[in-house]
Amino acid sequence: MPPPSPPSPPSPPALSRHTGAVSPLRTLRTLNPAVLAVGGYAVTRLIGLAVLAIASAVTGEDGLHRLKGRWDSVWYVRIAENGYGYQATLPNGDVHPDLAFFPLLPALERGLSAVLPLDAATAGLLVSWTAGLAAAWGMYRCGEHAFGTRAGILLAVLWGVYPTAFVQSMAYTETLFTAFAAWSLYAVLRGRWILAGALCVAAGLTRPTAVALIAALGITALVTLVRDRRLPLRTVAGVLIAPLGWLAYIAYVGVRENSATAYFDVQAAWGNSIDGGVALARFIAGLPWPAALGLCAALALLGWLVALCVRQRQPLPVLVFTIGVVFVSLVGAAYFGSRPRLMMPAFGLLLPPAVALARLRVRTVAPVLAGLALASAVYGAFTLLGSGPP
Repeated sequence: MPPPSPPSPPSPPALSRHTGAVSPLRTLRTLNPAVLAVGGYAVTRLIGLAVLAIASAVTGEDGLHRLKGRWDSVWYVRIAENGYGYQATLPNGDVHPDLAFFPLLPALERGLSAVLPLDAATAGLLVSWTAGLAAAWGMYRCGEHAFGTRAGILLAVLWGVYPTAFVQSMAYTETLFTAFAAWSLYAVLRGRWILAGALCVAAGLTRPTAVALIAALGITALVTLVRDRRLPLRTVAGVLIAPLGWLAYIAYVGVRENSATAYFDVQAAWGNSIDGGVALARFIAGLPWPAALGLCAALALLGWLVALCVRQRQPLPVLVFTIGVVFVSLVGAAYFGSRPRLMMPAFGLLLPPAVALARLRVRTVAPVLAGLALASAVYGAFTLLGSGPP
């Protein structure tokens, strides 16, 4: 009887047909999905920074200064360095107090600049970039929980190619707020209500849009109560904790200005009062008809996307948060050009395209994402080196 054959050696990694190198697709499949999601997001933002650097070199502009030292970033740095109390008076007599800006980002800028060899502006960039990675990771977790691993990965990457994603690379609050929101929603999906409430407190100290996150937690808890006819104590605690950050800052402004409505008066001074969409309607009515028609088409597309989110049966907290952010962004009297940026935390809007792309092959998806990343980067460089972020 012949001796048994020795075991076959393990198959080598797949090789490229032309170079003999390990197949990139095979390498991607071996990566941890969370690493792939966060890494894919990071690549999109690196493309944006690279295009900005090239455009800055060509035009002679300071791209880094546009990221950390202009527009709202200046207000956050001033608060970090000097505290609240500054106000700007415009040529038309309008007064813009710095109390319109929530305190967590400037507090982090101040803390980091105290312990690291960084100025407050650079510390703001560090916070924003780190928070962007955390936000992508949280989105991945939410998408994976609801629709599977591939959808979660694509959700994170799509957020990085959002048309105004260049703001994610600025010393602004969008990434910090979205990170807290995404992880708070994921905590709700996992039944960790107290953690969800604590993260909502942090979100409430970051941006006023936290009202959408507070509503998401409250409505989800209410539906749970109606469905189960009981509500666990940890759920009640999480819901009660959730609004404390937002309320604390509203109360701080009220005490400081000796008026219960002081914060809302400050927002009105900036032109950000809630008017139910009247300012939006007037803005559209004042446009030339081709522009008005195009804007109406964009709003119809947004409505269709929201409808897709509902039909997709997204997890309730994610759906309520998404609709809430969109609603808050549309019913205010703020400058219309800022509204796409204000809607950027509503990552649920990207779940329908993420799920659709997840059904396609990687060879098909990769060029689509590459094209979107390049388009987003070019638009970002054009905007930053032009009139500024909308």
